[in-house]
Amino acid sequence: MSVKKMINMYMYTRYERFWHWLQMVLIFVLLVTGFEVHGTFPFLGFSQAVNVHNFVGLTWLIAFAFFVFWVLTTGEWKQYIPTTKKMFQVIRYYAWGIFKGERHPVPKRREVKHNPLQRLVYLSLAAFLLPVQMLSGLLYWGYNSWSAWSLDWLTLDTIAFIHTAGAFAILCFIIVHVYMTTTGHSVTAHVKAMITGWEDVEEGELQEWEKHGGRQPAA
Repeated sequence: MSVKKMINMYMYTRYERFWHWLQMVLIFVLLVTGFEVHGTFPFLGFSQAVNVHNFVGLTWLIAFAFFVFWVLTTGEWKQYIPTTKKMFQVIRYYAWGIFKGERHPVPKRREVKHNPLQRLVYLSLAAFLLPVQMLSGLLYWGYNSWSAWSLDWLTLDTIAFIHTAGAFAILCFIIVHVYMTTTGHSVTAHVKAMITGWEDVEEGELQEWEKHGGRQPAA
């Protein structure tokens, strides 16, 4: 087992941390009220659960719009550029190397917060799953206005299925995400970093493609 040298680095801005925890609360409330609406368990009562779910869903949509604006205007979108470079090394690390105490193949840095596997997952989440979930929820909420919106060709069963499937997909992501937070140099290291902004990361040199969102810099 190799000895890992760690350095303390400011990794997450206040807005990133605020967005992360706000989204966590909103998604948790949406899952709880959504499952109650489907009759999984009694808690608030059907009518109250629907009202809370609708209000929190619209809040999530507005908050997500601000997040997209922040990503685009700060250059943080570069963190999500997908790449297959070192992809298999990262997969091998999480499947085997992490249990052997090996070094991470892509050292974490402020300009490279996401490894190749995380980039693909987070990009799929932010660019596909969340928008589909929000759009289907918005359509569900506005069902009585479908005729006015010229959406009579839609069926409620289809939208309900898409929205429910998206909820389970998000729940699965959360389960894996919570597990992954325990894979730092200590069980609580990643969670602490998302609270304070500072994280202990492994020493190591970044390659140029890692500093430029998976792309080689222009000559």
